[in-house]
Amino acid sequence: MEIFIIGVIVIFILVYNKTIDGQKFIKDNEKYFNLLREDDFDFLVYARYGEQVNADDLMKKRIYTGFGVAIGFLCVFLTSLSMLNIVCALVIGYLVYKITYMQLKNYYKAHLHEIDVMLPYYLKGLEILVQHYTVPVAIGKSIDDAPEIFKPGLRDLIAKIDAGDSSIEPYMDFANFYPVRDSMRMMRLLYRLGIGSQERKQERLLMFSRTVSSLQNKARETKFKERLNHMESQTMVMLVVSGIGLMIIILISMFMLFATT
Repeated sequence: MEIFIIGVIVIFILVYNKTIDGQKFIKDNEKYFNLLREDDFDFLVYARYGEQVNADDLMKKRIYTGFGVAIGFLCVFLTSLSMLNIVCALVIGYLVYKITYMQLKNYYKAHLHEIDVMLPYYLKGLEILVQHYTVPVAIGKSIDDAPEIFKPGLRDLIAKIDAGDSSIEPYMDFANFYPVRDSMRMMRLLYRLGIGSQERKQERLLMFSRTVSSLQNKARETKFKERLNHMESQTMVMLVVSGIGLMIIILISMFMLFATT
């Protein structure tokens, strides 16, 4: 075990000193490192940063940081190395590795409603383009104006269609990658919109438009309810604070009255 730990430390030092190419080391062992990659990590990165941050680069940074912290603690424990110390070092390194994911998850939970309503509003704009172009062409033209979170998925969707995949799979892959509200149903409707005769297209476009409008109305209602609940909670806090303040003033007045008598 000591030899293994020393070997790991040596590898880390060589990577740190750039004697070994860290990028190549991770790439060569990518299949092992991907076992640590959370299923929704890429989605959460795009939800938080859009295309400003590369999910693969952030993943490598997480690995470097967690690995470095674990090695650092192992170096501290090296003079009194034991199984407990090794486990503690690995646990600390893993927790440091998970911090970024937990931060992304917390951001998504805090902005869940805001992210969910992006899809209906994007599809409403796409609906106008679909009236003049085929669905794949309309999606391609819509990418520049799409929310940042959806751009990588839309490019991947178009790339699969351009490669000859005319099935529903590219649309379902998009829906699976972006597990926002009603994404599965909307992608199915979008796929059906792109197949069939022109007469059927008009019928499906009408259904698609109604569904998108319905989702937008639900989003507005939800947003209105959230604002109303926020205002009610603020009003309740103000009433409680005012009541407590009034009671304090009354008590102070009573104490002053008793003190003068």
